[in-house]
Amino acid sequence: MTTSLPDKSMSLSHHNNEHDYSIQLNRWFLKPIGAWPESRATTTSEKLLSRIIQITCYVLIAFTIVPCMLYFYLEEQELDVKMNSVGPVSHWIMNGINYSSLLLRGKDIRRCIEHMENDWCAMNRIEDRTVMLKYARFGRSVATFCAVFMHCGVFSYSVVNSLSPMITIIDNQTVITRRLPCPFYSKLLDINRAPINEIVLATQFLSGFIANSITVGACSLAAVLATHACGQFAVLYSWLSELVDEEKEKRYIECKLANIVEQHLRILNFLSRFEKIMNQICLVEVVGCTLNLCLLGYCSLKEWNARNTKTIATYGILFVSMTFNIFIFCYIGELITEQCKKVGEMAYFTDWYRLPHKTALGMVLIISRSSAVIKITAGKLIQLSLITFGDVIKTSAAYLNILRTLIM
Repeated sequence: MTTSLPDKSMSLSHHNNEHDYSIQLNRWFLKPIGAWPESRATTTSEKLLSRIIQITCYVLIAFTIVPCMLYFYLEEQELDVKMNSVGPVSHWIMNGINYSSLLLRGKDIRRCIEHMENDWCAMNRIEDRTVMLKYARFGRSVATFCAVFMHCGVFSYSVVNSLSPMITIIDNQTVITRRLPCPFYSKLLDINRAPINEIVLATQFLSGFIANSITVGACSLAAVLATHACGQFAVLYSWLSELVDEEKEKRYIECKLANIVEQHLRILNFLSRFEKIMNQICLVEVVGCTLNLCLLGYCSLKEWNARNTKTIATYGILFVSMTFNIFIFCYIGELITEQCKKVGEMAYFTDWYRLPHKTALGMVLIISRSSAVIKITAGKLIQLSLITFGDVIKTSAAYLNILRTLIM
C-alpha cells in the first residue's frame, strides 16, 4: 500500500513488535482452545496439536450439554427446576455454536490479522503510529475487561452452586454430594456417589472454562479488529486534514488524495471481512443474551422470595457480565458506523475549495463512498448499535414480565 511520505523510517522488527502487541491477547485467548488461525509458518505438529485440542473442546462441551438435555427431557418434571436448567445449558450451547463459527472462519480471521500486519508496516510516520497504538491499547483494555467479567461471572456461579450441598437418600442412607453447575442425567452415571460426583464436577468446571474462553475469544477478537479499524480511520482523518497545502505542488496533492482513497477502500474491505466473521457470532450472542438475561431475572426473583442472598449476589455478577458482553458487541457496531460516516463529514469540512478544480472533484468520490456505511449486523438481520442494546434489555424485561405473570 502506498502511503504519505514518511517522516522517519522504522525498522521491520519494530513494526512486528507493535503488531504483535495489538493481537497478543487474542492469541493468548484463542490458542489454548485451538481457535487461533493457522498460517503458512504453522508446522505439522502444531496443526496436529490444534486438531487434538479442538476435538477435546467439543467432547467436553458435549459432556455437559448432552446429559443436561437428557435430564431436562427425560428425568426432571418440575417446571421450576427445568427453568433453572435452561440458562446454564444455553450458555454451553451458545458457545458450542460460536466455537464452530470461529473455526469455520479461520481463514478470514487469518486474512484480517495479515491485513493488520500490513497496515502496521505501511504506517511510517511517528504521529500515525502513535494514533494506532492508542487504539491498540484501547482494544487490549476491552479484551481484558471482557475476560475478567465473563470468567468471574460464570465461575462465581459454578463455585457457589458446588458449595451448596445436595442431600439424597439412597437405601435408607443420607448421601451428601456437591451440586453440579449443570444437571446430569442419572442413568448415564450415578453422580450421587463418590468419586463420580467429584469427577463430573471437575469436568464441568473445565468445560465451563472452555465455554467462557470461547466467549472471551470472540469478544476480544471483535474488540481488537474494530479498534484497529478505528485507528486506521483516525489516520485517514489526519491525512484529510493535511490534504490542503498551498505550498505543495499540484502533483503532490493528487498523490496524497490517491493515497487517501486507497486507504479508505482498504479500511472498508477490512470491515467487510470483519462483518463476515462476526455476524453469526453476534446473532447467537444477541438471541442468547436476551434469553439468559430474562431467565436470570426470573431466577433472581425466586431467590429473592426465598431470601437466598448468596445466590442472588451470584446472579447479579452473571447479569453484569452478560450485559457487558452484549454491550461490547453493540458498542462496536455503533462505533464502526459512526466512523464510516465521519469520513464523508471530514472530507466535506476540509478546505476543498482551495484545491485545484479536478482534484476537488475527487473529494466527491470519498463523500459518495462514505454515504454507503458498512454496518455490523447480527446474522445480517439486526444492526448492532446502542439502540439494539436498549432493545435487548427491554425485550428481556418484557419476557421476564410474561414469565412472572404465567408461572410465579
